[in-house]
Amino acid sequence: MTRSTVFAPFDIVEGDRKRGIVLVADHARRDLPEQYGSLGLPAAELDRHIAYDIGVETVTRELAAALDVPAVIANFSRLLIDPNRGEDDPTLIRQLYDGTVVPGNYPMAPAERERRLDGFYRPYQDAVGAMIASVAHASGKAPFIFSVHSFTPVMQGFIRPWHVGILWDLDDRVARPLIDMLAQDKNLVVGDNEPYDGALRGDTMFKHAIVNGFAHALIEIRQDLISDRKGALAWAERLAPIVDAIDRRPDIHQVKMFGSRTGPL
Repeated sequence: MTRSTVFAPFDIVEGDRKRGIVLVADHARRDLPEQYGSLGLPAAELDRHIAYDIGVETVTRELAAALDVPAVIANFSRLLIDPNRGEDDPTLIRQLYDGTVVPGNYPMAPAERERRLDGFYRPYQDAVGAMIASVAHASGKAPFIFSVHSFTPVMQGFIRPWHVGILWDLDDRVARPLIDMLAQDKNLVVGDNEPYDGALRGDTMFKHAIVNGFAHALIEIRQDLISDRKGALAWAERLAPIVDAIDRRPDIHQVKMFGSRTGPL
């Protein structure tokens, strides 16, 4: 028997879909399909934040287990194609990222771009959409979507002061209580739409939460805090009761259209 070289674009973590919560992890892994090799990069570059969100896979899996909720995890590196971008976003397939040239992404022929969309990006996005629909059906209510990311402590020479940041657009049903509850720990510096802005047209939250009126937020945890299993477990344990408390708020499982700062839906 020959070894299978089929690459699964996503992984499903099972949980109680009746709870009405879906976790997503767009940048959890740095894997590349065999046919792409290392995209021409040395191995050390694939250990950096440019390839994946360090620590996020463990945080997501442990948080899903603690809450007994399902999660959808992208299995491919964002250097192959970024699942948290719109299909027309110029950073969908990066040729240069934080000072690193990605040889395997240059030049990018239209046929190769479409191949990556069809083979990896769209199957992952379809899996996220299918899970959200399944959770909505099983729970009988609008789902609460929670996206887990991490950020590098230093970007382009800037030392980022935040331990954690919450990203959101106009729907603050999750973001506001999440920021407030995290900030109760006076040792934490909590970013409000830092280190990035949560209004990103075409990203995963836009596609699946904003346009459908589902309560949601994206959390960014600083990577040095979750780079080992101990730190990742600690953050999953920190977040589980907070997410559970937010889930119990009366407006979380209602469809409410807030629109977007990026323009008309």
